[in-house]
Amino acid sequence: MSLRLAAWLVVMTSSLAAGFSPAAHAASVKLEQISPHAYYAQGMTALGSALNRNFISNAGVVMAPDGVVVIDALGSVDLAQQLIEQIRTLTTKPITHVIVTHYHADHIYGLQAFRDIGAQIIAQTQAKLYLNSDTARQRLEASRQELAPWVDESTELQPADIWIEDDTEMVLAGWPFEILKVGPAHTPDDLAVYLPEQDLLFAGDLVFRQRIPYVGTADSAGWIRSLDRLLELNAAIMVPGHGPHSSDVSQDLAFTRDYLQFLRDQLTEPAWDLEDFDETYATIDWSEYEDVLLFRQANRMNAYNVFISIQQE
Repeated sequence: MSLRLAAWLVVMTSSLAAGFSPAAHAASVKLEQISPHAYYAQGMTALGSALNRNFISNAGVVMAPDGVVVIDALGSVDLAQQLIEQIRTLTTKPITHVIVTHYHADHIYGLQAFRDIGAQIIAQTQAKLYLNSDTARQRLEASRQELAPWVDESTELQPADIWIEDDTEMVLAGWPFEILKVGPAHTPDDLAVYLPEQDLLFAGDLVFRQRIPYVGTADSAGWIRSLDRLLELNAAIMVPGHGPHSSDVSQDLAFTRDYLQFLRDQLTEPAWDLEDFDETYATIDWSEYEDVLLFRQANRMNAYNVFISIQQE
């Protein structure tokens, strides 16, 4: 785990813990229908913990003619099994594929539950670098402690069955899916999933709706370019990686893009000039964003990460 990620986790844990309540932690996966053939499960607004079983990200479900396609696998095997049970209440068709939008823990620790029932995993090839890294191994070791018993010694990282390099159109369970390579952005291996016949977009963590996104070690410039590309789709419905689904897709894509652009606009010149970050941060007018959910917990670390990444650019 990088030092910056570790620091962010400490900040988020201490800041969010005070606002948690046992009722808020009842990690029950429920599917909400968003179109005639699509559903999603919405994660909680919190940092992943044993109390919420790491249920903080969203997962999508598409009921295609010949089977079910899932987008992202949630943050533990237990959650993935709950998701499978929810799907079984809606259809007896097989779950044929899981498309991974990126290999972050809250999206992938449930993958083995889908592999156990015969679903094929699809991911972007850059994720291989993460899967074989010390970062992935250390994150899993830490999760087995922090997220026990939901993530434990039986939880293993799962590679894809199908690796894709670039934009790929695939017919899955009888329907065309446009799988878009939109990284490096939030991560090096970002994918977005677009169903043109349903005008439905699964944006992964390129969008944190109604909240400040987690920037981490992202490629913020690449992220902005990818959001501009998704805007060109003019999708009618969007499922973000975090937060409720959207029927005002352009506005919600633009919010995340504009926030990232604001960070870069404010921080580029001071970063190039090697100015002091703390002094720079104090001079910026954050009023446009300070009332947005998770601003207090995430914004300063986001700004610092963008500041450092611009210097590295």
